[in-house]
Amino acid sequence: MTDTPTHPATITLISDFNADTFVRTLMAARPSVEAKTTPFGRPHEALRTVGNNAPAQTDTLIVWTQPHGAVASFAQAQTFAPYDAQQVLDEVDAFAGLIASAARTHRAVFVASWATPRAARGLGPLDFKPHTGLHHLLATMNLRLAQCLADIPNTFILDTERWLSASGGDAAWSPKMWAAAKVPYAAKVFHHAATDVYAAMDALAGRSRKLIILDLDDTLWGGVVGETGWGGIALGGHSLKGEAFLAFQQRLKALTRRGIVLAIASKNDEAVALDALTHHPDMVLRPGDFAGWRINWTDKATNIAELLRELKLGADAAIFIDDNPAERARVAQALPGILVPDWPTDPTLAAGTLDALPCFDTVAVTNEDRVRSELYAAERQRTAAATPGMSQDEWLDQLGVHIEATPLNAANITRAAQLFNKTNQMNMATRRMTADDLLAWSAKAGHHVLTVRVSDKFGDYGLTGIVGIACEGSKATITDFLLSCRVMGRGVEQAMVHLAAQWAACAGAETLTAHLTPTERNRPCQEFWAASGFDRDAPDVFSWSLSTPYPAPASITLDTQVAA
Repeated sequence: MTDTPTHPATITLISDFNADTFVRTLMAARPSVEAKTTPFGRPHEALRTVGNNAPAQTDTLIVWTQPHGAVASFAQAQTFAPYDAQQVLDEVDAFAGLIASAARTHRAVFVASWATPRAARGLGPLDFKPHTGLHHLLATMNLRLAQCLADIPNTFILDTERWLSASGGDAAWSPKMWAAAKVPYAAKVFHHAATDVYAAMDALAGRSRKLIILDLDDTLWGGVVGETGWGGIALGGHSLKGEAFLAFQQRLKALTRRGIVLAIASKNDEAVALDALTHHPDMVLRPGDFAGWRINWTDKATNIAELLRELKLGADAAIFIDDNPAERARVAQALPGILVPDWPTDPTLAAGTLDALPCFDTVAVTNEDRVRSELYAAERQRTAAATPGMSQDEWLDQLGVHIEATPLNAANITRAAQLFNKTNQMNMATRRMTADDLLAWSAKAGHHVLTVRVSDKFGDYGLTGIVGIACEGSKATITDFLLSCRVMGRGVEQAMVHLAAQWAACAGAETLTAHLTPTERNRPCQEFWAASGFDRDAPDVFSWSLSTPYPAPASITLDTQVAA
């Protein structure tokens, strides 16, 4: 999760309808947000205006139009008059071009997909016939819009149909409000839209939740495993209850494939619970799917706090799911920041409740995300390898940490941008950068961005570190220094500084300076720089004379080619 911005977020809304209700909904949901509309009914003109503004890259733009308001040929098609399908697509291309221009002047652009009332039957059985039906035409328009905007990294399409469905389908449309005030939708639609907009903004800012902590009995399966053994719990088996818990586990497993981490906090006998996870034939989630667990009779809030420390995550990175309302209340009260959703007593609603949570949105899925559960399983092996009495240096020597350092490039830019927008604890400047921003910055004279991939004998951590350096004459500055919490405390931080100093010296610099921006979340970074060996020129300014090479940790093998 990221820190609260020091300046209020600003949202500009372009629409072809009266969106004042949506603006009020956005500001009511987050009072710190300033939302405003352009004059409705002229979306093309409004897009041209914002697209011609000087680039600011700070505000968020929402483009929400009806299909006939954005594409004139679709309005003609709605009257069942003959239409030219290619002309429709040409108009979609032109509208997408205006959005692309506007994206250059905004940090993020969210475009609502086009939809029509479900009650509009169109041509009935012909409505999905190519070159004939309106629904086929509308689907083609939405796909074309998505294709046109696919390569713009700060632009995303949001699903209007989902908002309408969640608001009651046809009841989501309000003919009366349209006639009275040119507002096409019921208030519920704007509520669901605001939820999705803020979920997407949180994802861009690195505020999505990363960890689900789960109870076991009557949460992951039905029944109390300590009383019945794993053969007596409800899971699968073609029973209503068993199938419901099976579906819930399947949805959890799916989330792990996009980078969400699972853990367990359960009042139970550990051996009995792990036996169930290991041997029940219908168990979807096995012990290897969990990054950690606390299965004992200790207070759950205490256990969860320990899990968070073990996994090096803050409470605001986690959610806790438990069927027991008393346990939920205890954890919510004891751990500010953790999300504790109300949970249905009917297990058939569990999978849908999980799917509806707006806290897991992401703007990119990388290879590191897909294997994150495996990375945490390897971390348990590393921890187990530390025998009693072994020193930190002995443990690091045993791990055999290897670093591969490469410049920023097209192959690693997506993951690098993700780190910029998700990393908090070991993040010196906490700059949030899009992929385009990062590439543009690195292309400037005297600028260099080094990416760090870490592995050891237990496996590959993936791309986990970034150092940004700006060199001007005899002075070099570390502008960005960030590292995934999974590899903190293993000498990687010192190796990254060594690499930065090596590059700066090759570039002709005589001093290397680091400017720290303290936040509530980057205390580990503050502590690292205080102990880095750099001279402390000011409370948050550190410098090193490059006449002395900065030492690389003896326990780490470096694979890099430094070229200034």
